Amino acid sequence: MILVIDLCYRDGSLSRDEFVGPVMRTLQEAGAQFAVRHYAAVSAPDLEAANAVILCGTALKDTGFMEHPGRFGWLAVFERPVLGISSGMLTLAGAFGGVAEPCPGIGMTDVRVIAPDPLFDGRETFAAYELHEFAVQVPRGFIPLAVSDRCVQAIRHRSLLLYGLLFHPEVRSEWIIERFLRLAEPALSV
Repeated sequence: MILVIDLCYRDGSLSRDEFVGPVMRTLQEAGAQFAVRHYAAVSAPDLEAANAVILCGTALKDTGFMEHPGRFGWLAVFERPVLGISSGMLTLAGAFGGVAEPCPGIGMTDVRVIAPDPLFDGRETFAAYELHEFAVQVPRGFIPLAVSDRCVQAIRHRSLLLYGLLFHPEVRSEWIIERFLRLAEPALSV
């Protein structure tokens, strides 16, 4: 089961339709089993039942999740596949000591793959939709996988299936979520 985590400012917000809804549709179309929880309601049983996690993005000025870093300490010891999307990348990186820095971006951007990884296999460049106020300094233990002209756009942990994407793959790049599912498949079948 995939635990989809809503990082929006409150449970049931209108932003959920924009940032969590498309991820849910992609998972449904792929036939994946999942449960959705707001970050403030994630419990130990939710995490124990999850074989993988997707941390969804938020609206530009919605940074309330950053005020509660203690709620995400579990990421440093989860050791199962995680895909952090935009705000989810900030959350994932923050759990490993990564620092957010201003780097606003809105609209389509060209992304260049700079390190080989199965998530981007066969792609050297692609267009992606970004909507963010911050980027991250790559935390220790992670490597940058892809960049735009202004920001690191994708990171991965050196030994675990922990990915962070600054852009929004649920908008025009759903293939990335599908590839993450294939990479996470051994964990999902447990």
